[in-house]
Amino acid sequence: MALIYKTIQSVLPTEEGQRLFHPRAVYTGNVDTDQLAREVAAYSSLTTGDVKNTIDNLVTVMTTHLQASEIVVLDGLGSFRLAMRSRGKGAATADEVTPTQAALRVHFTPSSKRNQDGTVATRSLLTGVRCVPWKGGNTPSAGGGQTPGGGSEDEDDNPIG
Repeated sequence: MALIYKTIQSVLPTEEGQRLFHPRAVYTGNVDTDQLAREVAAYSSLTTGDVKNTIDNLVTVMTTHLQASEIVVLDGLGSFRLAMRSRGKGAATADEVTPTQAALRVHFTPSSKRNQDGTVATRSLLTGVRCVPWKGGNTPSAGGGQTPGGGSEDEDDNPIG
């Protein structure tokens, strides 16, 4: 399986007036909790229902900890934290700051292993990714429906619909 990408041209020109080209991920489908539960159950001695219940409970427990201003670290996967991104210009004084001035989002950082010199050796979920260009026209092979989590500004760029 591979991550499929397409080439897009920037709408903003460079200082030299060029509109440069960039790669952008193409998503071929979605994988839901039921599908993940079936696949994880195939690797374990648990039933699909046991795995789905565990995933559902993990989401509930993670939500509780995130909403308590804690960072949730899943070994081998990465860390999750709530982040606030300012909307607008801000306030003139600290007393005027309110939470409504920010948008909340969940920030995910994949776990990584480092070499002795401090450089990143591997990054969870990204190590070994093979990228292939989408040729357009025909719908890309769904390859089991794998979709990277988290979404992006290109979620509406679905080649199948």
